[in-house]
Amino acid sequence: MFLKRLLMAAAFAAVTLPAAAFEPTNPECIAPANPGGGWDFTCRTFGRLLSEEKLVPGTVQVTNMPGAVGALAFANVASKRNDDPNLIVATSTVAMAQIAQGKYPAGVDAMRWVGMLGADVGAVLVPKDSEFGSLDALLEAMQTNPSGIIAGGSSSIGGWDHLRLLMLAQEAGVPMEKLKDIRWVQFEGGGDAVTQLLGGQLNVVLTDVGEIGGFIQSGDVNALAVMSQDRLEAYPEVQTAQEQGIDVEGYNWRGVYVGGEVSDEAYQGWVDIMQKLYETDAWKEAATQSGLTPIWRGGDEFEAFVRESETRMEELSRAIGVIQ
Repeated sequence: MFLKRLLMAAAFAAVTLPAAAFEPTNPECIAPANPGGGWDFTCRTFGRLLSEEKLVPGTVQVTNMPGAVGALAFANVASKRNDDPNLIVATSTVAMAQIAQGKYPAGVDAMRWVGMLGADVGAVLVPKDSEFGSLDALLEAMQTNPSGIIAGGSSSIGGWDHLRLLMLAQEAGVPMEKLKDIRWVQFEGGGDAVTQLLGGQLNVVLTDVGEIGGFIQSGDVNALAVMSQDRLEAYPEVQTAQEQGIDVEGYNWRGVYVGGEVSDEAYQGWVDIMQKLYETDAWKEAATQSGLTPIWRGGDEFEAFVRESETRMEELSRAIGVIQ
């Protein structure tokens, strides 16, 4: 009788006791770039704070693996460490555009996308004396005469600044086959593009607000919109594109992925860990100091967001002839 009761108690405990939370051992973050770049900043900041906030045991090893705008690290993980539960990889919107344009060895389904913790936000800028006094006026001009608009930013044709502008134009009703008629000029940085905007060489600039905030604050440019869900604390007077009826977001986000064969337990464990990191004051401070807006999307929501982003970027890239 005693043995029977003991076995029943053990069985009950096995059913009712919660499973131990996932905890990585010897955690590592791959930065697919040289030291000093954006992905290196992502890994080193995440790694330092994960340790300081005691969200992972010990320290996080940071491994730099530059090459082909992240494609080398992506291929390495897919072929050698696709089920490694201790590994996260820094990524961003830049990588998403590369994947969408077929520059990585596989699509987004090859990995599991953990979450984004912050982003720089796209801003639509015109000179303070521009004929376009609103986002609606600018997009109406694009719809009426796409080739009459000269736009610029800090990415090449088919890069993220360019694609963000095309997303706005498409949402406003510019036909896909006309998107390539919008003229685009690449500059080394957002500041260089705004300088040319003020000199009259461009009609509009689209770039990260973190690069050109000083021009907004000085009043030299008029920010027609920011491409975020909510207005930015630093520029509360600037409306979002969504507020103006254009349902488009333009985040240059920072986040992480894990290998495509990582277990559900490890994947969800990393989602929980990164969400806890996002919720710390330390991350909010680090993000803000680096010009990022803290934004969280994780788990299934982030997976869906990544897939939708890849699809849309691919469609736009085909429309302008970047891919066939």
